Amino acid sequence: MPTDFMIALYHRPGSLAAASAALGEAGINIEGQCAFVCEGQGVYHLLVSEAERSRRALIDAGFDILAERRVVVSPVEDRPGAAARILSRVAAAGVNIDLVYVTASGHMALGGSDPAGIERALE
Repeated sequence: MPTDFMIALYHRPGSLAAASAALGEAGINIEGQCAFVCEGQGVYHLLVSEAERSRRALIDAGFDILAERRVVVSPVEDRPGAAARILSRVAAAGVNIDLVYVTASGHMALGGSDPAGIERALE
């Protein structure tokens, strides 16, 4: 099951590398990611398939997990309007998306309070 972890990082050089290394050393592949700074706090979203092992690796490395949740991963074509078509289908189903980023394989990771609704909208 695709799982998104949101972890807190210090806004300083090496924070992203350390979090990525914790998973790499545990043999866990990062399938997608995004990071940003909000009000001085680093936030790092990581998409993984192995939630239990990832959680343990991050905690053992001293990272604070702010949130963990199931997300929907959808194929998306690399051309104008493709993402809008996917997002419009979810919106038409009345489901809200509060997280979206592109994975390493070029898919879209979609998060919201109703992942089953997102899946239904994309069937």
